[in-house]
Amino acid sequence: MKRHRLSSDTATTPTSVSAAAGDAAPQISLRGLRKTFGSVVAVDSVDLEVADGEFFAMLGPSGSGKTTVLRMIAGFEQPTAGSVYLDGVDATGVPPFRRNVNTVFQDYALFPHMTVAQNIEYGLRVQRIDRAERVRRVGEALDMVRLGDLGARRPSQLSGGQRQRVALARALVNRPKVLLLDEPLGALDLKLREQMQLELKAIQREVGITFVFVTHDQDEALTLCDRLAVFNNGRIEQIGNAEDVYEQPNTAFVAGFVGSSNIFGGAAAKAIFGRDGSFAVRPEKISIAGKGAARAGSVSATGVIEDVVYAGSTTRVVVRGPAGASIMATLLNGDTAETNALRRGDSLTLTWPESAVRSIAA
Repeated sequence: MKRHRLSSDTATTPTSVSAAAGDAAPQISLRGLRKTFGSVVAVDSVDLEVADGEFFAMLGPSGSGKTTVLRMIAGFEQPTAGSVYLDGVDATGVPPFRRNVNTVFQDYALFPHMTVAQNIEYGLRVQRIDRAERVRRVGEALDMVRLGDLGARRPSQLSGGQRQRVALARALVNRPKVLLLDEPLGALDLKLREQMQLELKAIQREVGITFVFVTHDQDEALTLCDRLAVFNNGRIEQIGNAEDVYEQPNTAFVAGFVGSSNIFGGAAAKAIFGRDGSFAVRPEKISIAGKGAARAGSVSATGVIEDVVYAGSTTRVVVRGPAGASIMATLLNGDTAETNALRRGDSLTLTWPESAVRSIAA
């Protein structure tokens, strides 16, 4: 497959913010970023760096501040305090059209009266790029998103996934150094969404520029990103690569929002672990205890089965354990005899390795 890497020497907008620092400068640097709307603090003291060519996700529930941060990077919102640096240059007061940044929104915002090619070409016409260059670059952009033969169609003649790719091509044809994506897959059904996640990651690898992706879907963030920041109440709770954030959550919020976790604290923690504190254990780390002595280096808890839910490849079991703790285990359905024998009201002992226990901030 032909690569379409977009490098800094291909940017054609003369008034865009460009690199003034060395190669070591992060593509995006947010320093003490704060945004208030009246008495509401939407973003509070956010510090963040995103490297050149990185696929970075901002993950969090609605109202957590992630989209406001994205809009400040784009220049659509001005921070109440703090600074936005792009490629080593302070861009805090620079208007959106002078930043070498493009944004793809959830609704795609395609012009219905224009063809696919005309939609993609629109930004180049505004920049007064000559016709031959426009045709060449639109053709490259269409090929990049696997829509080379659909340039003459209208948006109404395309599927949701195809419209999403047109929006991507329209943003990429201007050759930005940063592409911001504000929940662009939110309007798609599950199967198409999963397909587009893979395509989006492939496109990012091809073009080689920085992608910043906003989502409230933790599976989407884990699938796509090189690193992610988990937002809550206007602050970043944790930053790291997908595996680290999932396997080693720092707080109860991260443990519960990024996937599912059993959170134990207070009397339940004391009863199960023999010590005070707050602890998280992922449900897939828990199994049904076998017969005989407990294994060294493991934790076990006995309780009464409250619920058994068949979910295709897995079965979810909820046990009411010591000190009233609710313990959920996700069991693979390879041994159907074992899972089929589970009944509500029965006594059951669950076990998990001590290495699966994560001490967290409450």
